Amino acid sequence: MAGEIPDLEVQVRAGTGKGAARAARRDGMVPGVVYGGEGEPQAIQIPFNVLLKRLKAGRFLSTLFNLKIEGQDDVRVICRNVQRDVVKDLPTHVDFMRLRRASKINLFIHVEYINHEQCTGLKRGGVLTEVRPEVELVVTAGDIPEKIVIDLAGRKIGDTIHISDAQLPEGVKPTIDRDFVIANIQAPAGIGGAADEEDETAEEA
Repeated sequence: MAGEIPDLEVQVRAGTGKGAARAARRDGMVPGVVYGGEGEPQAIQIPFNVLLKRLKAGRFLSTLFNLKIEGQDDVRVICRNVQRDVVKDLPTHVDFMRLRRASKINLFIHVEYINHEQCTGLKRGGVLTEVRPEVELVVTAGDIPEKIVIDLAGRKIGDTIHISDAQLPEGVKPTIDRDFVIANIQAPAGIGGAADEEDETAEEA
């Protein structure tokens, strides 16, 4: 997943305090701060439209970003807080935390299914229904899995796939402390539909 970590370009913000923050907002920027790790807290700003687009895309608080500041080394960060206007509900300030390689964070990881051609249920017309296309996991910042793999070989119509069916990398665990459902293999829609039609006919008779 390292190659898939999205870049987030920000700028150094001149000055701190309410006056500097207001000046940034007047210029179409959202003020913020980057803290944690071995560096000192740094005042930043990000274009309002860029931040708003990221927020609308969802899961902003659980996405690992590659923070880029001109003239500085890139650093991995995760957003810890987005302050919003109480009336307009628009972002007014954002906080990012630098992550060490050993830092534990919650991230949504994509679920991939393999061996469709060896799945008995799919061969017989069943449909794979993905209940959770992504799963929120506790991972290490320096060793983030690219995906979770589920083997469909031998699975039948009616089978339910749980998180326990996934082989999670060492040190990775779900944020939910129960064996929740990831997907299931359902009977073809036509089978259920035909049964429903027969029931209706019997009732009319």
